[in-house]
Amino acid sequence: MTDSQKWLLFAFISGSACMAYLLAPVLLPFAFAAMLAYLGDPLTDKLETYRLSRTNAVLVVFSVMTMILVLVLLLLVPLLESQVEHFLSNLPAYITWINETVIPWTQKRFHSGIRPVNFSQIINLVKSHWEQAGGIAAALVSSVSQSGGVIAEWLMNLLLIPVVTFYLLRDWDDLIEKIRDLLPRRIVPTTTKLASEVDIVLAAFVRGQFYVMLALGCIYSIGLWMTGLDLALLIGMLAGLVSFVPYLGSIVGIVVACVAALVQFHELIQLVPVAIVFVIGQSLEGMVLTPMLVGDKIGLHPVAVMFAVLAGGQLFGFLGILLALPVASIIMVLLRHAHELYKFSDFYGRQ
Repeated sequence: MTDSQKWLLFAFISGSACMAYLLAPVLLPFAFAAMLAYLGDPLTDKLETYRLSRTNAVLVVFSVMTMILVLVLLLLVPLLESQVEHFLSNLPAYITWINETVIPWTQKRFHSGIRPVNFSQIINLVKSHWEQAGGIAAALVSSVSQSGGVIAEWLMNLLLIPVVTFYLLRDWDDLIEKIRDLLPRRIVPTTTKLASEVDIVLAAFVRGQFYVMLALGCIYSIGLWMTGLDLALLIGMLAGLVSFVPYLGSIVGIVVACVAALVQFHELIQLVPVAIVFVIGQSLEGMVLTPMLVGDKIGLHPVAVMFAVLAGGQLFGFLGILLALPVASIIMVLLRHAHELYKFSDFYGRQ
């Protein structure tokens, strides 16, 4: 590769990064759609082997994905809403217990100057807004009702996701082939090899981690429900949702679950079954779920994962958080290839 070609490649990468930074809010629905299409592409390819056309296979997969999403929303959202309402209805009792038990114990134990805080106005404000909104869906609608532009943008993004997902699923293989045809012929073998490795890594992350998060959410929710915790589903799904960052799901889950258990049962002994639930969940994740569903293809160190998520969020907001680990996985494949080239280079071999 000549110097001019290297500078051209550098300019292209820099320009793409700048465009992604400037267009981050617009790219969010396309990123969601691309991840959904990537999840559905293997099943679409499988259906094509049964003599279905690509369009018919996509329609089947798209219909199945839509039905699953609708069922999840119909089953999960009302349950989560009832748990949030239960939490709000018991919030005064929780605050009273904290002011009368936790804070005096802290003052006596650590000789601190912490004083009970009057949360009554905050409680009334939160409850009144929740009741006026009429639940989660109404709260979301009322929060954006002040701006017609926000509503239009929100609805457009929601409509874009299924439309873009459908077309990406239908034209996925054609897009890959057209990109391959645009490449200079001399770099096609190397690029194809790297693309294959990237596909393996992304499949392990996007598909495998999705299943791990879903499984952990179910494990935590069922386990906490068996302990008698009122907010089992809410806490369990929260812990499963943030488990894409190593250890973060279990840390967040056990902290929130322990606080909820103390507030509900007022006994330290109730923390033992809560801790057991998360120990079992973490053990299953490390010994069964991750090896079986994700494997060792990604190879990202937990510190690198945390840095990637924080850096992505800082640079590109929620879009950066969503794409941080897939991009980090791709960079890891490229760095691995660069490391191999370096080890076989004359520069490395010189004494």
